[in-house]
Amino acid sequence: LGAASGLISANKGRLGKTLWTEADGGEKVRVRGVWDGEAEARLIADEIETARRQNRAYKDMAVLVRASFQMRAFEERFLMLAIPYTVIGGPRFFERAEIRDAHAYLRLIQSEDDDLAFERIVNTPKRGVGDTSVQKVLQIARGNGVSAMTAVRELIRSDELQARTRIALANFVRDLDRWRALAGQVRHWELTETVLEESGYVDMQRADRATGQTRLDNLKELTQSMQGFETLGAYLEHVSLVLDLDRGEAQDSVQIMTLHGAKGLEFPLVFLPGWEEGVFPSQRSIDEKGEKGLEEERRLAYVGVTRAREEARISFAANRQVYGRWTTQLPSRFVDELPIDHVEAQSETGYYGAQPGLRDAKSRWDESPAFG
Repeated sequence: LGAASGLISANKGRLGKTLWTEADGGEKVRVRGVWDGEAEARLIADEIETARRQNRAYKDMAVLVRASFQMRAFEERFLMLAIPYTVIGGPRFFERAEIRDAHAYLRLIQSEDDDLAFERIVNTPKRGVGDTSVQKVLQIARGNGVSAMTAVRELIRSDELQARTRIALANFVRDLDRWRALAGQVRHWELTETVLEESGYVDMQRADRATGQTRLDNLKELTQSMQGFETLGAYLEHVSLVLDLDRGEAQDSVQIMTLHGAKGLEFPLVFLPGWEEGVFPSQRSIDEKGEKGLEEERRLAYVGVTRAREEARISFAANRQVYGRWTTQLPSRFVDELPIDHVEAQSETGYYGAQPGLRDAKSRWDESPAFG
């Protein structure tokens, strides 16, 4: 509470109030700096396993992120270590509609026999291929014992479908053939980016002002995660394994959610990853709303810290892949605004950095006897 109160005091338009608790003492907020985003996921998973061995229930632990695309690294790490988890307020990363759509395109490029992938994306985005036409294609395919794509190639040369539908399907087949040829020439994540752009899928999301940008962020995280695999086949095999392992939610599970979704909730142990400039506070929020946006972000940071009943653990990475590019990250200004008396700080890199308008964070943390 002391750390949260010191943090929120930087908001100029806030009515002053001090939170209090009947509990004596309390743990300091732990701040950890790591080398990169994957190291951050390993750190948090290790600390969850340690807490579990100390008899803390999984359901008493929560990971609160600024944006949904940050969940992917934690979900994959938890699945690898068999740590049960539940995503609150939305589907798991690989279950999100935009991720399933992207995977369907890739599966159909890899294999024309994937009728489920065909059915999912033949009219996504809208191409003028209605449900009735899709069902007709599938019926003909099953009746002849061939794949839907094989049936489509035959139908576009016949007059069984309306001319408008035949043209739309012919264009779809042409695009798939072009992307399949491209697959042997470019890296698989670059292929994914090309498919999403040329299919009109990215434009469809841009047109959705409500949730489109969030979905685009998730797709960028997807293409970034693909870079850890040698081939498209290896990546799709990994996804299949992840979905096989992901068989429902246990009653005792770690909670993963966004900071917006965490309002009103409390957990004994809370992890707050990604406290870096541009990630949190969100650069987009600052660009769109200026000082007002920054103060909204700081209120979210305040919400995050105060979700912890007993322990709050903040982390940031010195390097992170942001939208497919490795960038050197500065710790969030919110890290610098935490009162040093209420913080125990440690960094693997020894780097905290500073930026114009902020106090020198590194010199402040060096003053802490707990600094590692």
